Amino acid sequence: MSRSTPHSTLTGTFACVRCGLTVSDVAGDGTRRNHCPSCLHSRHVLDHVEGGPSDCRGRMSPIAIAVLRTGDWMIIHRCALCDELTSNPICADDNQLILMRMAVRPLAQPPFPLEVFADL
Repeated sequence: MSRSTPHSTLTGTFACVRCGLTVSDVAGDGTRRNHCPSCLHSRHVLDHVEGGPSDCRGRMSPIAIAVLRTGDWMIIHRCALCDELTSNPICADDNQLILMRMAVRPLAQPPFPLEVFADL
């Protein structure tokens, strides 16, 4: 009997597409996981864009953090093959250093020169 998640095996684990870590598809807090807690990469197994390539199986790279109105953090992934963007909730045991790096990146590398603030 197979599970409904395409990347899972009977043991409830999957191998990370980037670092190769064997990951349980259930996080320590009991929530379902679809990304590696170490490097935060995932595999593109569900296509949500109508008419898009279905289940392209590309590597989903974490590119940003979004914070919902509830205060919950979401990881924004981009597929390396089809460029689709997805969001997934963070898990309690995700790599906190990588999460914080993504969260502060817009402040550390703004798209405009910071010198303009000296004139305000």
